Amino acid sequence: MKTLQMSKKPNQFFRNINAKIASIPMILTVLVVFLGGSIWTIFYSFTSSKLLPKWKFVGFDQYERLWETRRWIISIENLALYGIFSLIFTLFIGFTLAALLDRKIRFENTFRTILLYPFALSFIVTGLTWQWILNPDFGLQGVIRDFGWESFSFDPLNDPETVMFGLLISGLWQGTGLIMVILLAGLRGIDEDIWRAARVDGIGTTKTYIRIIIPMMRPVFITALVLIAAGIIKIYDLVVAQTDGGPGIASEVPAKYVMNYMFGAQNLGQGFAASTMMLVSVIVILVPWAYLEFGGKRRA
Repeated sequence: MKTLQMSKKPNQFFRNINAKIASIPMILTVLVVFLGGSIWTIFYSFTSSKLLPKWKFVGFDQYERLWETRRWIISIENLALYGIFSLIFTLFIGFTLAALLDRKIRFENTFRTILLYPFALSFIVTGLTWQWILNPDFGLQGVIRDFGWESFSFDPLNDPETVMFGLLISGLWQGTGLIMVILLAGLRGIDEDIWRAARVDGIGTTKTYIRIIIPMMRPVFITALVLIAAGIIKIYDLVVAQTDGGPGIASEVPAKYVMNYMFGAQNLGQGFAASTMMLVSVIVILVPWAYLEFGGKRRA
């Protein structure tokens, strides 16, 4: 009887067959477009491709040239600087705003809409808007000087030492609202009994956030980190619109380096090498995180 029942048990492969069939286009897209495109890019990064791809293998020449180029080194430094500060300030400001809104203040919906609105704009629009705001003649500096403060100076976009911070301001303005909403949703998911228990035990609000609330919101923070990282990578649009890499090459970023070499200088081999290095940097960060996030759970 048991043998008969086992024979009637459906094959694991045919379970949820409709869902598996529906996922075939997505799987093919991942394999062909993403995986295939990555392999294609890596392969041609070892060639001397110029305007069009060609099979002339040159080994690591493109990578040696890449790391000897001052423009590439500056772009890496700029991305690291922007990424670190963007990560810290976006999370800090976003969580602070979320915590304030979680106090159920008046006109909460209005404030939430106002703070989230910049995220609806493209990076091009954001870059052009802040290019105007930070313009020394008719922007913030010009307006304050018109009020009588003649010595006031705030011109970050024209100073190589501060241009990345000018970009950071516009990036924070656009992205912080989304992170605030995500973290606010996480805060609203915390049971009120936890807050009551903390008050009964005499734990202050700050300690409650640090020791109880924030650890409970770990998955929410991971989601926020992924979105912030995506925004850091997309800084290309912001740079092109706001500074176009200037002054000089002071605000160059890797994505702009890739685009300039692939479509401007018509040097596909160099552009592919830079793209591959960006891919490697993402993998170096992603693999340890994935191991800690999923590998640890399996062992547990």
